[in-house]
Amino acid sequence: MKELIEGFIGYLQGQRGCSKHTLRAYRKDLERFSEYVKEKADDIDYIGIRGFVAEELRRGVNKSSICRRLSSIRSFFKYLYREGYIKSNPATLVSNPKQQKRLPRFLTIDEVFALVEKPLAFGFMMARDKAILELLYSSGLRVSELSNLNYDDINIYESLVKVMGKGKKERIVPIGSKAMDAIKSYIVERLLLRTKENAFFLNRLGKRLSVRGIRRVVDKYSKLVSIKGRVSPHTLRHTFASHLLQSGADLRVIQELLGHASLSTTQKYTHLDITHLMDVYDKAHPLAKEEKDERIKK
Repeated sequence: MKELIEGFIGYLQGQRGCSKHTLRAYRKDLERFSEYVKEKADDIDYIGIRGFVAEELRRGVNKSSICRRLSSIRSFFKYLYREGYIKSNPATLVSNPKQQKRLPRFLTIDEVFALVEKPLAFGFMMARDKAILELLYSSGLRVSELSNLNYDDINIYESLVKVMGKGKKERIVPIGSKAMDAIKSYIVERLLLRTKENAFFLNRLGKRLSVRGIRRVVDKYSKLVSIKGRVSPHTLRHTFASHLLQSGADLRVIQELLGHASLSTTQKYTHLDITHLMDVYDKAHPLAKEEKDERIKK
């Protein structure tokens, strides 16, 4: 089984162009599954896979993690079947455990404005941090996409950024005027370093700023402006999409900007927008206020 897993990982890396983080997740999921079944691939049936799911539930693993592991298992068995290692694919008979859908958290306009305006636009570190926060909110980039940006990916003349997304799919995303101003201020500070590093966002040592470093930036300023709850770069991505939808943007446009392969991934924001509309209705509509008062009295 170990050799088959390594062959599959090699296929994902060579043919699918998966990132090292994705490869690590696949390997971890499949090694965990292999430890449980302890059988040859062609001896595994759907009962064995269901048993693995039941064991993970018994161990207290959350359902979203189990669904991710099942996805890895399905991809693995699909590969094995296509390559002729097994005669049938047992993973097609196993469904995901039902899980409660959680709406992504997003910030209010006041919260996000307070956040992006907190760092000043001068001095290398603060100019960089401001550019990071503005670009995350302005363009909805994934944290890995932001970390991987190179200097020549930013087109300051047309206010565009070239992004390499999942599966090495390239897309062009517009940059808002506020974010562009912050980026230009950061470029001035960056030029003073006289570095030959091609990475756009740099750390104190003049090297590429890591994903972890970007998360620290977002966490630092969200605490400084006293935003309740944990705020991550992905929160700003959700905020970007949610605010666009509330402003009347087309769902297909949002899908393109976010780099979602499937529209169904983007559609979760429609549920979030309905929640927002209902909240506005309850607070603003006279009849809604009367109904709320009646409920309180009862």
